Amino acid sequence: MSRPLSDHEKRKQISVRGLAGVENVTELKKNFNRHLHFTLVKDRNVATPRDYYFALAHTVRDHLVGRWIRTQQHYYEKDPKVLLGTHWMEEADDWLRYGNPWEKARPEFTLPVHFYGHVEHTSQGAKWVDTQVVLAMPYDTPVPGYRNNVVNTMRLWSAKAPNDFNLKDFNVGGYIQAVLDRNLAENISRVLYPNDNFFEGKELRLKQEYFVVAATLQDIIRRFKSSKFGCRDPVRTNFDAFPDKVAIQLNDTHPSLAIPELMRILVDLERLDWDKAWDVTVRTCAYTNHTVLPEALERWPVHLLETLLPRHLQIIYEINQRFLNRVAATFPGDIDRLRRMSLVEEGAVKRINMAHLCIAGSHAVNGVARIHSEILKKTIFKDFYELEPHKFQNKTNGITPRRWLVLCNPGLAEVIAERIGEDFISDLDQLRKLLSFVDDEAFIRDVAKVKQENKLKFAAYLEKEYKVHINPNSLFDIQVKRIHEYKRQLLNCLHVITLYNRIKREPNKFFVPRTVMIGGKAAPGYHMAKMIIKLITAIGDVVNHDPAVGDRLRVIFLENYRVSLAEKVIPAADLSEQISTAGTEASGTGNMKFMVNGALTIGTMDGANVEMAEEAGEENFFIFGMRVEDVEKLDQKGYNAQEYYDRIPELRQIIEQLSSGFFSPKQPDLFKDIVNMLMHHDRFKVFADYEDYIKCQEKVSALYKNPREWTRMVIRNIATSGKFSSDRTIAQYAREIWGVEPSRQRLPAPDEAI
Repeated sequence: MSRPLSDHEKRKQISVRGLAGVENVTELKKNFNRHLHFTLVKDRNVATPRDYYFALAHTVRDHLVGRWIRTQQHYYEKDPKVLLGTHWMEEADDWLRYGNPWEKARPEFTLPVHFYGHVEHTSQGAKWVDTQVVLAMPYDTPVPGYRNNVVNTMRLWSAKAPNDFNLKDFNVGGYIQAVLDRNLAENISRVLYPNDNFFEGKELRLKQEYFVVAATLQDIIRRFKSSKFGCRDPVRTNFDAFPDKVAIQLNDTHPSLAIPELMRILVDLERLDWDKAWDVTVRTCAYTNHTVLPEALERWPVHLLETLLPRHLQIIYEINQRFLNRVAATFPGDIDRLRRMSLVEEGAVKRINMAHLCIAGSHAVNGVARIHSEILKKTIFKDFYELEPHKFQNKTNGITPRRWLVLCNPGLAEVIAERIGEDFISDLDQLRKLLSFVDDEAFIRDVAKVKQENKLKFAAYLEKEYKVHINPNSLFDIQVKRIHEYKRQLLNCLHVITLYNRIKREPNKFFVPRTVMIGGKAAPGYHMAKMIIKLITAIGDVVNHDPAVGDRLRVIFLENYRVSLAEKVIPAADLSEQISTAGTEASGTGNMKFMVNGALTIGTMDGANVEMAEEAGEENFFIFGMRVEDVEKLDQKGYNAQEYYDRIPELRQIIEQLSSGFFSPKQPDLFKDIVNMLMHHDRFKVFADYEDYIKCQEKVSALYKNPREWTRMVIRNIATSGKFSSDRTIAQYAREIWGVEPSRQRLPAPDEAI
């Protein structure tokens, strides 16, 4: 007689039999062996772990392909509206060195993209001539839906030179010249985020943005014209129905050139009159804003556009003239308003404001959290809101529960499924049913046990990969996101140093053990972000090697923060740091990932934190610091960091330590730029929130000493995280911006009758 299964084994069975939906295992093994032998030409004696991965990937891909083809057939037959985003870029990273089994090259759909040249105005209209051509080759990746047999396509573009090799140059000894053009062309998709502090970087960045826009729009129009499955002959020649069949969502200003590019195609190539082309463009395009920071809103120098994209600059000037005529008619005599709303900014360097272009050329404009969308209407886009209030909307961001709960945290998914079933995977609002288990002792134990298992697993990972030993019973205090002054990793650093100084001051006092982990990447030309990373590692070097501290405090910088690392650290987190200055974070999505995975949030009332606290109840959040209105009042009064420095002894001690080289004894002046910024040029008011942040962290430590109450608060957070599913977000975009009704329709599998 077999022994009874443990709770853990039962949960594993739920994961395999219910949540994962595995197909016939014998057939999978057979296909795996076939790919190992005939696709990779290996046997088990010589196959490497990578070979096994590729064989498995090809096996899974076989199951996708039939559904992929059937999905495309369905779309052509039903002819629905199709969303086509434009900010797609293939990154030439190390992971491409051995190929990518998930993508399919489509060289037959390679398209020309033009740069430079000049414009000739003829009796037939404007012609962009004498251009340099780069080829855009598409790669398609299947994106499966959840248990519906739908497989959509993500199309990426790779830049190729039109002539791979100039044999004539090579034959006369000019090898470098022979490959130079190819390298210059292929650089467009070789580096994802070039350093745009220099002219060459700016030019490359603009080339990248236009490259993906131009390739995608050509592809969109080809598919619009050839609407029958497998057909390349145009069957549509009239563009009246274009906005009914195509939706283009401009994800920030990076793809904003889609507006003048679509106008160029419609006016210059398809011969539509301007008013008709503009109507089609506006009804097709919509704009999502992701930031209120002025430096993040693109403003391209006119001289650069004039050189690289001369026809597009002419079209932008025409758009601007017609737009300003409308503004002048609506607000007669308001010259200052015309200056503020112009797409063209005058100054020492004349620039095009791409956010203004996006608003003028779109039928809808949205922020990504309620507070953010309101700030847009009241501040940076106030004039545009007064002109066209009907355009402005909110679409609070969301995350997919399939990846950010079921896949990365199967233990938690299983204990949830045991209580409320599996429907929450596609209807995250069902997590609210967990509120009835807040006082269920067995559920409290299960949730706490899963969290501890995740922490042990992550501690083992850190020991293996980082050679760092941490206390798995300590409070895992995590801040992972881009390194940026407004996200205030520096405030986190001040708290760590405060804890360190308190332990040193009272070495025999009990302190709740903490492991503080900070991870993120800095933009290549962002000096202060790189200095913040140096500071985090320097603090860790001192704290982690001080025997007086022991395992009561550890500081880890998580290198190369990426999705695969996030999938490990987020399920292990106890505390999620969301501490941006109020009014600066558009939304955040990391905050949502932590919430659904059972971390408690310490945060300001900023971005989506506001709505998360609203859902969970403010009493189940650790809220601190200034609100948006407090920041505005402080701006009016004038922020003076010196006042806080003089008044708060612990803060003064920290700044003196940074200034004296306490954390950088070999380079005493290493952090002088950080000190100078904090004392004299801090736009994000770190000192103003320091005191309240420290007090709030004390509340965190006090609650952590009561594991039962901590876990009850965790359960309340998980149970109220349903709003933050991307399913809800996308459904709102579909209904309120793209004009389509979302569907959960399941397509027949390839072996089922249609």
